[in-house]
Amino acid sequence: MNNELYTYTVDDLASLMKEWQQPAFRGKQIHEWIHRHHVSSYSEMTNLPLPLRQRLAERFPDQSLVIAHTSLSKDGSRKYLIRLNDGNLVETVGLPRFNPDGSLGRLSVCVSSQVGCPMECAFCATGREGLTRNLTAAEIAQQVALVQEDFNHRVSNVVVMGQGEPFLNYDEVLQALRTLNSRDDMNIGARHITLSTCGIINGIEKLSQEPEQFTLAVSLHSAVQFTRDSLMPRVASQPLPDLKRALATYNRETHRRVSLEYLLLDGINDDDEHLDALIDFCKGLLVHVNLLPMNPVEGAIFQPSSSHTAQRWIEELNQRGIETTMRVSRGSDINGACGQLKNSSFVS
Repeated sequence: MNNELYTYTVDDLASLMKEWQQPAFRGKQIHEWIHRHHVSSYSEMTNLPLPLRQRLAERFPDQSLVIAHTSLSKDGSRKYLIRLNDGNLVETVGLPRFNPDGSLGRLSVCVSSQVGCPMECAFCATGREGLTRNLTAAEIAQQVALVQEDFNHRVSNVVVMGQGEPFLNYDEVLQALRTLNSRDDMNIGARHITLSTCGIINGIEKLSQEPEQFTLAVSLHSAVQFTRDSLMPRVASQPLPDLKRALATYNRETHRRVSLEYLLLDGINDDDEHLDALIDFCKGLLVHVNLLPMNPVEGAIFQPSSSHTAQRWIEELNQRGIETTMRVSRGSDINGACGQLKNSSFVS
């Protein structure tokens, strides 16, 4: 679907129909085809007159996303290599949860917000590509629609944890999430939509003033400044004391808990000094610590911390009143897990 047309409201479309000397109700019909049925071509808008469909196609050329390749994980996850209208590629992951009887229950989608990423985090495959461009709101939202159609199952959760730093594409990301949250679109609850940032402070501050209750996750990975700077060089200009103040403001303004993402790396950020620093960082904040296992990334020098170390961190943090869990890695066998997303080059 055309990216510009995707941003039109019902009122915008009604005005356009009036300009084109069409009945106003045609605008609502078009809006429903795009945002409720997620059609990929004007030919599917079967209750519109053919001349109107032809005029729409001329005025708003098709820019639909195409699944170029799908990888299937043994855990049921699916990683999609998606080709954009300009030929660029991004990766998206569908993460199903199955009921005890084997039927599909919850379906989450991990979407990308940029083609590539400018953050250059040392443990992440995406950052090695650099940034090509931002995605539009339509390109972000259409990733969810494609996964929903492929699974033939309603998407219940969205996480903006794919390629890119969403707060460096703030306006388009927020517009996409509002579309997904809208009752006229996918009607995904705001609390079931998570934004993950490397810690862009002005983005956190802006999000704290938004009316929606989107969930905020922050990739912390170390509460020791030197270590964090070495792992995440592009946020060295956003020091930890400033980040903590921004999170405290977010807690106060939204009354919402923040998820702190922490990748445990053997001999890098998993000793007692780093544990104590994390405990100190969490003091006074409403947070949940989400420990992450290190997923294999080609060429990476890091190794995952031992299960013994991870369990000791979980116990110690929980004893200190800091709710902590260990995330179960999904899709690592298809390079679809955290830190592994990197546009494949084998698709022509």
